[in-house]
Amino acid sequence: MSEVNTTHSEFVLPSSVVSKVDLARLLNELEWVDNELTAATIRAKSGVQVHMPTLSQGLNDFLIQNKLGLTESRARSAIIAQLRVLKNKAPVVHMTFAVSADRESLQKLAEWLRKEVHPQALIMVGLQPSLVAGVYLRTPNHVHDYSLRALLHGQHDLLTKELETLRAGAKI
Repeated sequence: MSEVNTTHSEFVLPSSVVSKVDLARLLNELEWVDNELTAATIRAKSGVQVHMPTLSQGLNDFLIQNKLGLTESRARSAIIAQLRVLKNKAPVVHMTFAVSADRESLQKLAEWLRKEVHPQALIMVGLQPSLVAGVYLRTPNHVHDYSLRALLHGQHDLLTKELETLRAGAKI
């Protein structure tokens, strides 16, 4: 694993990191690991045997995908600093759903956004039961309404005509 010459804009986020909250958890865990390894280094000088802390799957995936190591204190500090910048600068897409989205679906959405829109896109999820179906999507400079209501908006005459045709067919 290489020394950290990577800036926050080059970090690859694992699919388990969907939102800013997930990124904050990753950062908190990395800070905890840094504290544990720093304390372990001090303990090792007094002859106490130390072990590497157990990493979460998300942190482990992040380190592997970015080819980063945690053995050097300076490298850990650099990664932490860059993750803090990323947490503040990562683009966020606000997605409002009618019902709660499951974790697996959000991970697939995040993967698609990172492939098609921005490699570090994060999702902020909202809940609005009045949407009925679809999603309301907001970025810093665009708003898209992909709800059933928006799809049907302006289709009143067509819907009325179709309903009248169905009623006429039912009377025959």
